[in-house]
Amino acid sequence: MCTLTFVAVENKFIITHNRDEQTLRPSAIEPKKYLVNNKNILFPKDSKAGGTWFTVSERGAVLVLLNGAIEKHEQKGNYRKSRGLIVLDLITANSVNNAWCSIDLENIEPFTTILFEDFKLYHLQWNGVEKYTTPLNISEPYIWSSSTLYPKEIRNQRQKWFINFLKNNANLHENKLLAFHQNTQGADSDNGLVINRNNHIKTLSITQTVIENGTTVTRYLDLIANKKFKCSQVNATI
Repeated sequence: MCTLTFVAVENKFIITHNRDEQTLRPSAIEPKKYLVNNKNILFPKDSKAGGTWFTVSERGAVLVLLNGAIEKHEQKGNYRKSRGLIVLDLITANSVNNAWCSIDLENIEPFTTILFEDFKLYHLQWNGVEKYTTPLNISEPYIWSSSTLYPKEIRNQRQKWFINFLKNNANLHENKLLAFHQNTQGADSDNGLVINRNNHIKTLSITQTVIENGTTVTRYLDLIANKKFKCSQVNATI
């Protein structure tokens, strides 16, 4: 998994994520607030491993997971901890960026996370050997696709779809971005934004968080059960 976009529109920041996963995996639990390491964290929960792929802290930090690093890796058994639990370890820190610098990722499967924290954006990546931290321009739009599911040529093609979408939508808002994630290249069941690869791997859900004026609003679309959820919060200050 998955597909992720980040767009800044005037005084709001829109983060939207499609979760692609094996259909045999147990159904996820819709986003709720949980007390994790004495911090209130909003996230949809992976009912198998207990972790998550999309988190919102009480301070309004957002940390989103994509499986894999630069290119697809060979899996090995007996990883020490699931990547979704690593995400929870990070988001509950007082500074996610600082926690990333110090966290031990030995024997953790490669992954990428995108971090929005204190109005800064970071691309954080673990390739199984080294960690990489890349600060990003918060005023620029971005799209990422997991290397485990999408080879480089497909990732580049999706980048072109995103650029065309932005060119054709001058008055951009969160509903248009949600539609982009739901409807782009719908006839391409292997590599469109919503996939169905022989009923083995599907896009199971879409999660979107909008940060604006000290509040976050999170929407969650369960594409399998055809259900919608919405949560909002006023972000805490330190």
